[in-house]
Amino acid sequence: MSLNQPRFVCTTPIRNEAKILDRFLECTSLWADNIIISDQYSEDNSKEIAGRYPKVTLVENFEQEYNEKQVRQILIDEARKINGPKIIFAVDADEVLSPEILSKDGINIFLSERPGTVFMANFVNICPDMNHYWNGPLRLPVAFYDDGISQFKANKIHTFRNICPENAHKVDIDNIRIMHFQFTDWERMESKHRWYQCWERINNPKKSAIEIYRGYHHMYSISQDEMHDIPDFWFEEYKKMGINIDVINKDSEYYWDKTVLDYFNTYGTEFFKKEAIWDINWVEKANYYKYKNPEKFRDPRNKFQRFIHEWLKKMQADYNKLSVRIVSKLLKLLFKQ
Repeated sequence: MSLNQPRFVCTTPIRNEAKILDRFLECTSLWADNIIISDQYSEDNSKEIAGRYPKVTLVENFEQEYNEKQVRQILIDEARKINGPKIIFAVDADEVLSPEILSKDGINIFLSERPGTVFMANFVNICPDMNHYWNGPLRLPVAFYDDGISQFKANKIHTFRNICPENAHKVDIDNIRIMHFQFTDWERMESKHRWYQCWERINNPKKSAIEIYRGYHHMYSISQDEMHDIPDFWFEEYKKMGINIDVINKDSEYYWDKTVLDYFNTYGTEFFKKEAIWDINWVEKANYYKYKNPEKFRDPRNKFQRFIHEWLKKMQADYNKLSVRIVSKLLKLLFKQ
């Protein structure tokens, strides 16, 4: 690497990612010069795994609450401690960049630009069958050619993960995709989305329960027309290097379940009765985690609330139809928090 050539610095937050972290680090180590991992109270061996990779710098995130702005700022600050020009990537542990990033042409896309440039990439969701994908709703700022002065601006949740100045020069990267593996472990995804819905209710109390439902059940409305075959080389190129990225390593438990139980303890189950999180037996979960008085975690919904959740589930695939949207607006009035 020449002295003037920017380093590729990947920034990634983690918490209990042991089952998927090796895949991420093996793939990312092929193209990144530095990998900065911020760990937030992992209870598995995530930190131990991260420590095995020579390119990794591990920093601790001692924030108790979920705050994407805060954790991304920690990562960006750490990246900026690296001397010399750098391109800061933001890739999560359940993601892998498609193998075009490993080619000379893929690398030159970044090297040919100037500091202050934002690189936008398509986000694709890998299906559980590992043969298909569907496109995410937007391009993400996967990388920023650091100018050393631009500030990171973000919200607490569902926000830009990287520096993205409003008037920045933006380059659309069409050949490199962000392969998102969240949906390959469906139970893990559902656990996380139950937690998301509770987080929304706590932090956005005026938000409609219908709106929250639609936001966290979009994966149930993907049509066959939206599905695409995964190009063979996406996986084959990594396999040539001894990395099998099409293997699903599932957890036996998910820390989001325990977080939701903690929410129940703090706010009571009634507070969350209009969220569609009652598809599992929380009493059994409470027993498993040895909570006191597990019976208090029973489903608090009445028949009408159960009916609404069943209707939303049934209509999710058609929620863009005019008739469904009209009924949804009516339900927002009847189902107000």
